[in-house]
Amino acid sequence: MKSSFLSIIIVVLIGGCATIQQPIVKKLPSESPDVSKTIEMEQEHSLKRKISIARFSNETAYGQGNLFNTNNKIGKQAMDILSTKLTQTGKFLLFERPDIEKITNESKEEMKEFKLVSDYLIVGSVSEFGRKNTSKVGVFSRTKKQTANAKVNVRLINIKTGQVIYAEEGSGEAFSETGTVLGAGSKAGYDSSLNDKALSAAISKLVSNIVENLLNEPWRAYILEIDNKDIIISGGESQNIKSGDVFLIKKRGKIVENPQTGLELELPGEEIGRIKIKSFYGKTPIEEISFCELIEGNLDDQTINEIYIEEMEE
Repeated sequence: MKSSFLSIIIVVLIGGCATIQQPIVKKLPSESPDVSKTIEMEQEHSLKRKISIARFSNETAYGQGNLFNTNNKIGKQAMDILSTKLTQTGKFLLFERPDIEKITNESKEEMKEFKLVSDYLIVGSVSEFGRKNTSKVGVFSRTKKQTANAKVNVRLINIKTGQVIYAEEGSGEAFSETGTVLGAGSKAGYDSSLNDKALSAAISKLVSNIVENLLNEPWRAYILEIDNKDIIISGGESQNIKSGDVFLIKKRGKIVENPQTGLELELPGEEIGRIKIKSFYGKTPIEEISFCELIEGNLDDQTINEIYIEEMEE
């Protein structure tokens, strides 16, 4: 009788202490890129912008010790996650340029030193990253919780002007929890996947705004050569340019200095003509060019460096 009573007490105590959850991860990132409904509903024929992504820097103390150095592994993880999410949108051509790490600021002169094939550069940094372990010990149970948190900063730069057109910070957190009751249950080792999940959660909050800011900038191409009646411009089919598409020819606006910031600004360009796409040449996005015909305007007195091609507003 006493044995049965003791067994009941033990079961009750175990039930009261065994409040252990199965291993979980908070806010798992979805497989699809996090973009707004407006962007998702845009037509598939939208022209793809060319973007270069610099390697993210790790500005935190995590992994920077003398005995343990990740060689900016955290920064590379953040850069790879952002690159994947932007590629999944299908709206950009992305080029990874490790040599952009040498850029220390976004001056116009410094940008000119890099012969980039893109129009925009994304520079980022992991400004905060940390992990912590917490545990709870009951009469018959023990739980262990691992948590990772991250903050990521990104800047979107117009390479032609060196101007930062968008900057924002995103934060994210991920955790896993395991436990045992009377020695039975799962025992967790170091969960390295939490690093990726925390960074992914932080970057997911920024992706939609990055996409919207890039698409708000007008698509541009540049005249490479005028050969008799053919006008050869940069870009081709990989950017969703189609035969028969019509684009504006614009003359560059005047360059003025903003007295408030000291930065140079280019005023809106003037429309001077229109071209129609005829054919394409080139095997890769870097090599692609388009052959066009002039359907409006006159380019006889124009200098190639002073004009550019821009998409027409719908």
